[in-house]
Parts: sequence; C-alpha cells; structure tokens
Amino acid sequence: MSEKIYPVAVIGGGSAGSMAVLRTVLNNDETLFFPGSGKDKKRSRGFWVAKVENMPGHQHYKKGIEEPGRDTFKWLSESEFKEKFHWMKNRGITSLVKKDDGLFELTDSKNEVYLAKHVIVCTGVMDVQPHIGGSIDPILPYANLQTVDYCLRCDGHHTLGKKTAIIGNGDGAAWVGIMLKERYDNPSMTVISHGNEGEFSDEVKELMELHGIDFIDDEIVEVKGIPKEGKLEGFELKNNGHFDCEFAFVSMGMLVYNELVKNLGAEVDRRGFVVTNEKGMTNVENLYVAGDLRAGFKKQIYTAWDMAVDSADDVNRKIRVEKRASLKK
Repeated sequence: MSEKIYPVAVIGGGSAGSMAVLRTVLNNDETLFFPGSGKDKKRSRGFWVAKVENMPGHQHYKKGIEEPGRDTFKWLSESEFKEKFHWMKNRGITSLVKKDDGLFELTDSKNEVYLAKHVIVCTGVMDVQPHIGGSIDPILPYANLQTVDYCLRCDGHHTLGKKTAIIGNGDGAAWVGIMLKERYDNPSMTVISHGNEGEFSDEVKELMELHGIDFIDDEIVEVKGIPKEGKLEGFELKNNGHFDCEFAFVSMGMLVYNELVKNLGAEVDRRGFVVTNEKGMTNVENLYVAGDLRAGFKKQIYTAWDMAVDSADDVNRKIRVEKRASLKK
C-alpha cells in the first residue's frame, strides 16, 4: 500500500469520468484515474455505442464515447500537467472504504491500494440486454451498427420512415413506442415482450390503441438481418414466426453500478441512482457522483460533462480553501 495521499481520485472512464479527470487535472489537482478493467468496459454503455450524432464534433468518431476519451487521456499524459495525471490504465476499483481519519482507501483490480482525500465516482449504468438463446451476442452486432438502439433522445431519429419494434414489456417500453410514433409517424410500431408478461397502465393502453401500436407477447429466438450491411430484417419469434421490422429499441430497464458508493452508505433513490447535493456530493463527505449514476438528471453525454465539471470544481474549491487556511497559520 502506498502511503501517499492523493487530493482526488476519479473512478470510471466514460463521458463523466473523462470530463472529471480532465477538469481536476487542469485545475492543477493531482489526480488518480481508474478508467476500468477490460471487464468493466464491456459492462459499460460505451461498449454498445457506435457514434453520437447529437453531440457537436463527435460525428467523425467511429466509437463516439471511447475514442474522445482516449484522446483526452493521451493528451493529458503528454501535457504540461502530466505530473498531476496518474492514469491507471486498464484498472478498475474493486473496493472503496472511508477510514476513520476521513481518507478514502481504494483497492484496484490488481489488488494495489491507494489513499485519496476526495473521490468522484462515474461508474454509470448499463441497459439490460435481451438474452437470445441464452446470450447477448446475437443483438450486439446490430446494436453497434445502430439498427438496435437504447436512447430515445440520442437515436430516435434513426427510426424515421422505418418499421420499428420496442423490446420490453412495461409502461417504459410502451412510452418509447408512443413518443417515437408521435414524433416520426413510423409505418408501424410494435412492442415485443420477449417472453415477459405485459404490464401496462390504462393510460398507456389507451395511447397504444390511439396510435395503432401493437403488443406481441412472445419470445425472440433469433435476430434476422445482415450485420455487415447494418441491416435489420426482423426477429424470429418462438410462437409467432417471423416478425418484420427495420429498427428496434431495447427498453428492458437499467443496471445501476452503485455498489461502490452504496457500500459506503451513500443514499440512493428507488431505482438505485445516487442522491447528491447540487455539486454532486453524496451524504458521505467528499464522496461525489457524476454522470448516469447520479439521480435526477438526463442520462446524456452533455449532462454527464456538466455534472463532472461541477464536482471537479467543488473538489478544487475545497483544496484551495484548505491551502488558504494553511497560509494564514
């Protein structure tokens, strides 16, 4: 275990983590950065994102979230601030403990231990994936080519003029279909339960009927299409045979990666998102959360960036106040 005490540690290398570490280092605060292990990255939203068309300047990136992050980290590691940037490549955090003296003890995926005064956690969320034949592999090629998508706000425009299916079984899935139909007047819109019982409120049932949105209570057993061409042709259903569609949205819920902060006693809402103050600090002093993990905000890149900046700047404020006090002694 290193006895060195770092002013700040950032956990997570997605949109929020990238911005958090950029801001802390450019604030001239020495920062430990854990972008995650290979296993962590495969559990992240970035693994499923092909590009981000609603973010200015990101259209030319093949992988809209990951490549800008790597560019940022490389630049920091070569900049005049490089001595303040400790990039723990391919390492995640497996344990986060707050000691009696107020310091955080971080154990990484290689069992090395570090100490930090402030921690910004940006571990995010993951959309629940449809297992087809016991695996998520059949859906992955289409998700990475954006003929299967997850975020209505980011990718709803892709459905214009296309027969569209929503994979899910509750009000959340139905609302995706309703909003898409109202925005883009798709040729057809169908919610497929994927083997789960449909659970819709009366309001949602009425809107589905109003917009001609069908519901099929059946399980998907095969994805049909030409992945190399980015072409989805539909799904083979267990009881209803071939279902024709050109685009699909997955709306089966989210996995919220809140384990590290919950173990410290951080407050979470009923869905598992972490409750914070306006700067992103949890009820645990000096423990911050930014990005999709934080409760009460849009799950978008631009909001993740904004949250990360707020948290990084608040950490910097505390560090400056402490230095100021020491100068007065």
